[in-house]
Amino acid sequence: MNKRLLTIIKKEFRELLRDPLYLSFTIIVPVIILILMGYGLILDVKNIPVAFLDFDRSALSRDYRHSFTNSEYFRFYSMINSYDEAYELIQSGRCRVIVVIPPDFSRKLYSGQKTQVQFLIDGSFPSRAEIIKGYVSAINNQFNQKLLEDFTSMQGRHISFPVETEMRAWYNPALESKNFVLPGMLVITLMFYPVLIASLVVVREKESGSIFNLYCSPVKAWEVVLGKAIPYITISFTTYIILFIITVVFFKTKFIGNFLVLTIATLLYLTCTIGIGIFISMIAKTQITAMLMAFLGTITPSFMYSGFFSPVTSMEIIGQIMSKFITATYFIGVVRGVYLKGLGLGYYLPNILSLLLYALIVYSLSMLFFRKRIG
Repeated sequence: MNKRLLTIIKKEFRELLRDPLYLSFTIIVPVIILILMGYGLILDVKNIPVAFLDFDRSALSRDYRHSFTNSEYFRFYSMINSYDEAYELIQSGRCRVIVVIPPDFSRKLYSGQKTQVQFLIDGSFPSRAEIIKGYVSAINNQFNQKLLEDFTSMQGRHISFPVETEMRAWYNPALESKNFVLPGMLVITLMFYPVLIASLVVVREKESGSIFNLYCSPVKAWEVVLGKAIPYITISFTTYIILFIITVVFFKTKFIGNFLVLTIATLLYLTCTIGIGIFISMIAKTQITAMLMAFLGTITPSFMYSGFFSPVTSMEIIGQIMSKFITATYFIGVVRGVYLKGLGLGYYLPNILSLLLYALIVYSLSMLFFRKRIG
């Protein structure tokens, strides 16, 4: 290995080891963030508190209520007696759904007439409200089917439904949100923190004045950039191993892929993220500026446009264009594919090549800006 390059690498490792607090920050904080997100960022819509305004109070209306509370999706909160109580429960957020059963519910059903049940749903969480509407519709259909079967059997007849649905969710059969969220958080965490710590590498030397030692030395731009990057890639890779163990062992996230494939893709991704941090450090003049650029340029776009919450294809055209400039977009598809689908590296060759091209661009820009500073 080039002696000047090796000297810079050793110097950066010494700087890291000299400040245990900073070193622990690079490893412990991402772990804490992942654990907090693993428990806090829950997308499963279950145990929804529901209250009933039952004006009928019959055996049939009781069965209708139980069809909701006996499911895993709804949790009984209380029986109420007026719309004022319903309004207060929804407004306070203590209930997400109010079921209003009319006074002639059982009479109409027993006489073969249609009846209407009112559902008051808290729409302040639109996505969850849509899911709740789906749950309500499915449970109501099951109740209707049971009523029809009971009615025909009392008449000595048997009814069969010609079309039955059989649904299977591939790759995540239980539809557990942790299998979706945690691999995504692995990507976001490995984007933000490596960029943040790498963005301070050169700018700290600018503020202290020690950067002029590099400007006056015979080192080449590529030696400086790679010498600064390699130690932080190493530290970030250690963080990746810890985060992977937490997702699979601690949270028991589904992982059926090849660990080697994931590791190869992660190394390339870390090379990109550290390269972005080095580039920011080259152009920023203060640590505050570097941190703001790292935050605004990585964490916010990665959350919004990488496909972390919703597929890129469902975004507006502007969002899809912006996603092309974010490294997390290419890596998040690889991670979820390896975790949940067990896909090989060849399947994501376009993503890998895109990350490689991204790395070449950011490192070339870093070298270019360092040359300009020398000049």
